[in-house]
Amino acid sequence: MFDKLKKFRRSEDGAVTVDWVVLTAAVVALAGVAIVSLQSASGGLGNNVGDTLTNTQID
Repeated sequence: MFDKLKKFRRSEDGAVTVDWVVLTAAVVALAGVAIVSLQSASGGLGNNVGDTLTNTQID
């Protein structure tokens, strides 16, 4: 029983898995922040272009 407990404590497989999960979560969070930032910035630009096209008179 104690041998299995000692082997479990020495094993690093779980630690590597936790590292990958944390790194993946950080990448996903950063991607989400980037998407929200780009979406809000491009939304204003799209509205400005739409207003300009609507108000332009063609002779």
